[in-house]
Amino acid sequence: MCAGLAFADFKVDRSVMSEEYWKIWNDDAQAKIDADIEKYRKADATVEIEAPDGAEVSIEQKTHAFFFGAHIFNFNQLGKKEWNDRYKELYGTLFNSATVAFYWRTLELYPHAPRFEERYEDTENFWNSCPQPKDQAHWRRPAPDPVISFLRHRGVRIHGHPLVWGNNHWHTPTWLWDDFCPESEKVALQRAAGVKIPRQDFRKPICACDRAYTAQWHAAWKKVYERLSDEEIAKLIPVFLATQERMYEERIRKIGERYGSRVDSWDIVNESATDFNIFGRKAVRGKPFDRSYYGPMPADYAYKSFVWAEKYLPASAWFNLNDYNMEPFFDQAKDLIANGARIDVIGSQMHLFNPAESVNISLGKGPRHLRPEGVAERFRIVSQADRPIHLSEITITAPDNSVRGQMVQAIITRNLYRAWFSVEKMNGITWWNVVDDCGAPGEPSISGLFTRDMRPKTAYYAMNDLIHREWKTKTRAKAKDGKVSFRGFRGRYHLNWKNADGTSGYRSVDVK
Repeated sequence: MCAGLAFADFKVDRSVMSEEYWKIWNDDAQAKIDADIEKYRKADATVEIEAPDGAEVSIEQKTHAFFFGAHIFNFNQLGKKEWNDRYKELYGTLFNSATVAFYWRTLELYPHAPRFEERYEDTENFWNSCPQPKDQAHWRRPAPDPVISFLRHRGVRIHGHPLVWGNNHWHTPTWLWDDFCPESEKVALQRAAGVKIPRQDFRKPICACDRAYTAQWHAAWKKVYERLSDEEIAKLIPVFLATQERMYEERIRKIGERYGSRVDSWDIVNESATDFNIFGRKAVRGKPFDRSYYGPMPADYAYKSFVWAEKYLPASAWFNLNDYNMEPFFDQAKDLIANGARIDVIGSQMHLFNPAESVNISLGKGPRHLRPEGVAERFRIVSQADRPIHLSEITITAPDNSVRGQMVQAIITRNLYRAWFSVEKMNGITWWNVVDDCGAPGEPSISGLFTRDMRPKTAYYAMNDLIHREWKTKTRAKAKDGKVSFRGFRGRYHLNWKNADGTSGYRSVDVK
């Protein structure tokens, strides 16, 4: 439970959901979920202890092996110390895993000047006095150093997101093209294609919200692709393509040197399945570059990213392939693995951004993949890659923030978390925007577990109830022959008993 928040037992108000919804999430479906949770999330344990026969042993789970995560993009940014403190307290209490922002565009606003360390504009004082925080280029993008130090102090698992992503709206810096493609190459390409490639206006701050520029960029490269072959493009901009590949690799090297031993897992490549589909469903093609949906990218960039990661990151770090486009994603994962890419975890996203989607679900009209049988079906397919699955980005929006609307969000959250938790290969679930009105532009303002002033919503209590009551083992057993046996959720346990002389006995043990 999060300190400073009054604990409240969560009780489902079935009346806010339709009869059709409860026909979908019926007793048989819930019983199947319970059976799979019992089968896949629990383990039998026999522990050696120095306790007399017959001594009653108190067995209490302290931590989870399963990862219950959230991104921590609003570190010190909420505008009041009270709100920031409550936000930070969640990490290490409700959440045992945190996703840290490593978006290239805002991590390195200017070439060769990554903002790893905290500067004044990253401090709580800066954000507490900032009248329009969303207008800042580094909103939701705190410097990694203080965030990682905080999380390590709290004993929270750290997930870095992302290393490579072609998206130049959110990730790839505009200066990569503007500053590192020689002017002669820009002119030659534009003449040959009859297209003007847009540049970032240097008079404007580099901000991830400049959608007009991004739309112009995509439209220009679409025309280039239509008018020129791969070989023609490669001959026109050889310096840029070589520099681009070198700088992608250099980015991974720098981050690996600084954070390799401090970050537990990484999204090595983010949202590249659409490109895999475009490229004829081949990860390694031998082309001079990849004519990505996002614009030109290094040849075989998804595959090469894992090669670079293996070169510069420690073997202890888990490598994730992360995406939302599930139809080609599974084939991409298989193809990358077949070509030797070291993929340790499959990362899958699920965003309910539109409040109307939650209303439809409450009426029993939601999509199949968000029904019990659909959850099982989707992850049965993904599990064929024979890797753990990280549900890496979760958004469940409330229809509104009324009492009824919050209960709808909470019930959807509870049932989906239970269904996801029951999947054999699942190893973690990460909620995306913890606080209302703190998402990216275009994302819903009421998708948080907390209101903007850090008051807990009903979904918070639903999640807290699952993590700290329903899915935590607390039991007693008798010692026999210097051992005690029990069954419980995987995680760390504290065992306590009384010895014959009245002294206390204690042992800590991990159940795997």
